[in-house]
Amino acid sequence: MALSEAFMADLCQEYETNTHIKMSDYERWDVKRGLRNADGTGVMAGVTEIGNVRGYYVQDGERVPMAGQLTYRGIDLLELVQGFTSEHRFGFAETAYLLLLGALPTKTLLDEFEALLNENQHLPPMFTEDMILKAPSSDVMNKLARGVLTLYSYDDNPEDMTLSSELRRAIVLIARTPQIVAHAFAAKRRYFDGESLYLHDPQPGLSIAENFLWAVRHDNHFTPQEAQLLDLCMVLHAEHGGGNNSAFTCRVLSSSGTDLYSAISAAVGSLKGPKHGGANKKVMEMFSYISDGVKDWKDNDEVSAYLGKLLDKEAGDRSGLIYGMGHAIYTLSDPRAIALKHFARRLAQDKGMLDEFQLYESIERLTPKAMAQRGNHKVICANVDLFSGFVYKMMGIPQELYTPLFAMSRMAGWCAHRLEELYSPGARIIRPAYKAVAPQRPFVPLEDR
Repeated sequence: MALSEAFMADLCQEYETNTHIKMSDYERWDVKRGLRNADGTGVMAGVTEIGNVRGYYVQDGERVPMAGQLTYRGIDLLELVQGFTSEHRFGFAETAYLLLLGALPTKTLLDEFEALLNENQHLPPMFTEDMILKAPSSDVMNKLARGVLTLYSYDDNPEDMTLSSELRRAIVLIARTPQIVAHAFAAKRRYFDGESLYLHDPQPGLSIAENFLWAVRHDNHFTPQEAQLLDLCMVLHAEHGGGNNSAFTCRVLSSSGTDLYSAISAAVGSLKGPKHGGANKKVMEMFSYISDGVKDWKDNDEVSAYLGKLLDKEAGDRSGLIYGMGHAIYTLSDPRAIALKHFARRLAQDKGMLDEFQLYESIERLTPKAMAQRGNHKVICANVDLFSGFVYKMMGIPQELYTPLFAMSRMAGWCAHRLEELYSPGARIIRPAYKAVAPQRPFVPLEDR
């Protein structure tokens, strides 16, 4: 039976009539909306050794801004990046090892771990044909979530919760995710965009970043600089503490004792949301509005005026937001943005796109003043999303892959959080409380309604 628009309108009206929750209800019962305290800090919900995000310190009860710091297993992210880039190495495999196992690997262990990732990049036989091509999706994240969930059927013992089995699954999933994304994108191009279908298998000896670029490009061509920059992006996105929405989603499901594939597919679904992983696409959309609306990109006054229009909901998507600026924790700086901006400048020079890069810098520099002119004096900085989409654009990566690239990277962090949730002492199912505000009422017989 098809649902008519009129009947659906009646159902919507019924819902709205019977929904009575008000903002005052949250204040009355001191409910932490979004699991956040009144000052914007997160409600303390767990203990972790995996990642830490710092953007301020508390002195005499007041938050004091500080340069942002992100640590992976206690190691400063910028030090980690400096370590492998100075040695002209790829860093994602080393980062995944660090997040999963808690320490930096020796040369021998790293070689063995990279070999293990390389060996497990291939998808199961007929997986692409049966699970991707037969039911293509217009959204790659949707297909990734389904693909991860479907891998349960290809696991000989998916409910085995021993540490050895969970580690094995995590390593295989980190290795396979880029291939699922690449093949899902190929199917999307073929069945929704009318392009030719190109499916490329991973090549032995290539890094995760290299094999992804090999897989998504028709001609398999990529430069060493592109592969190194994509690897850097994956390291920067690999982890961001246990409180971010997708990591917490993974931990909530894991706390129930469910399988890895169910927990990780839920995390993918969380990241798909525009309030989380989809932010870099919103930055690119906003930049197109700015680049079209500002005649002289080097005129600070004209750029500032347009930023004001965005804040006043007179331009762009009328949201009143300047995407890529601000963060829930970082105040003076986002270390991920600092690292990415450094490499983005060099790539922009090589690609002849320095004018665009400088416009991004102007957005970063002028937004705080534009906000202050409107009474918002919050200390604000550029976050990683301001530059990540531009970097992907310079590498010729389509926008449909921006969030899936985020998911490929964060797979390492999600799996690390799952292991910690499963095997930490005193682990309990996560079950917060909700205040019920519906009044008690009797059941009314059908003929009396």
